[in-house]
Amino acid sequence: MILYELYEVILERIKSADPEKSYVAKLHSLGEERILKKVSEECFELIMASKDKKKDAIIYETADLLFHVFILLAERDINPDEVFNELKRRFGISGLEEKKQRKGEKNESS
Repeated sequence: MILYELYEVILERIKSADPEKSYVAKLHSLGEERILKKVSEECFELIMASKDKKKDAIIYETADLLFHVFILLAERDINPDEVFNELKRRFGISGLEEKKQRKGEKNESS
């Protein structure tokens, strides 16, 4: 699956690429704050593409967002399978019910 391939390339670039030659390595060298800023920018660009109802732009910006989220996951040493497993856990559970469960967990830990 392309997402796994993408993640592996990101890991390799973070580990050994030259920040002068690799966007991922450069972003990594700038630190987590810069990565978070890029994720935020890509979220906004996706929202704007959606508001404009431009299908091609929505696809493009979604790809950009996923790319930058995967950089963030790599930065935090989170394997995409951990995210996919969380999605599997939620599958078949009403979104409203899942949200209620999370609120209950927050109240218990408070």
